[in-house]
Amino acid sequence: MKKCHIAYLACTAALLGTGLGAAAPDAGHRVHIVHPGESIQKAVDAARPGDTVLVAAGTYRQSVDISTPGLTLRGMGRGTVLRPAAGTATTAPATGTGAAKPAPKPAKSSKPAKPAKPAKPAKPAKAPKPARSASSCAASGNGICVTGTKDHNVDGVTLASLTVTGFTKNGVYATDADGLTVRRVTAVKNGVWGIATERSLHGEFRDNTARDNGDAGLFLANSVKEEMGATDTDGTVVEHNRLTGNRIGVTVRRLRNLTVADNLLTDNCAAVFVVGDENKPKAGFVTVTENRIEHNNKSCPKTARLDALQGSGIVLTGAEDSVITRNVIKDNAGKSSLSGGIVLFKSFVGTTSDRNRISDNLLRDNSPADLVNTDTGKGNAFEGNDCRSSKPAGLC
Repeated sequence: MKKCHIAYLACTAALLGTGLGAAAPDAGHRVHIVHPGESIQKAVDAARPGDTVLVAAGTYRQSVDISTPGLTLRGMGRGTVLRPAAGTATTAPATGTGAAKPAPKPAKSSKPAKPAKPAKPAKPAKAPKPARSASSCAASGNGICVTGTKDHNVDGVTLASLTVTGFTKNGVYATDADGLTVRRVTAVKNGVWGIATERSLHGEFRDNTARDNGDAGLFLANSVKEEMGATDTDGTVVEHNRLTGNRIGVTVRRLRNLTVADNLLTDNCAAVFVVGDENKPKAGFVTVTENRIEHNNKSCPKTARLDALQGSGIVLTGAEDSVITRNVIKDNAGKSSLSGGIVLFKSFVGTTSDRNRISDNLLRDNSPADLVNTDTGKGNAFEGNDCRSSKPAGLC
């Protein structure tokens, strides 16, 4: 028994240490190990607050719902891959177990058959038990869902070191989460957002890769279904991420008190959007700093909510009291109304951007200009930027 316990601890330590650089969980917290062919959801459901679900390398065709506070879901790096479950057949298979058998041919007879005795009425069959409904996360087209409620946030969940790809909506989708950490997650070719949150605060999004997603690689918002003022994230951080080939690299929508720092954004239609609207309070107090934003010249068509996109570096629309500083912004070129290195744009609902400071950025070869201000807001300042062109002239 002692040898078995020692072997278990050695296995756990090896898995935690391989490529993860992570310490073992605190005493009293369990590690639930999942191997290919096993259910991640089953392990998550068995876990208690503070436990770790450690998923070995392999492909898992499933989605995962998480509502346990303090849970860590950790893979073994990019080789731990979550994909949508294979489609379920709606008719009986042609071969194998469950295949329909052909009806027997009627037997030949020289004499007429005697009439059969009336059968006794069959006892009413018991109603079948309702089938267990599919995961709400999977049913909504998402890969990993972290779900609290408006009355009770889910606290302290960590997602790390895995890949989510091919989901019709979002790779990672969190609502009403407090202290969510997403690190070293790769979100690739999901239909809408790579990694997304709503109504969440104290988030940390570090060292992730979001590539070729249908809308934003990283999407952070107050709510996408309700009209309401911007909410305070209490210091959410988006840092050291690589965001490429998306419609928008990072969207910050109707939020306040958030930092986007030291990310690489390239080959998107637009790199960074800070978006507000007519609700109060306005979006704002967002810091965008020390990002490298280059060649975001992918072309994306107009949608019901937004003009066509191409060649947008950083766009502020309907935002206030934000700081855009010490970014390197090069070679972003397009003919959209939102094209340019750094763009202040009066929102599509007519809300101005006010008291934003754009300072100490390096801008080169952005078109139609390095700095573009089509906003009529008050108190916006352009200071100390190293650039060569602006609309209107004189901002450099």
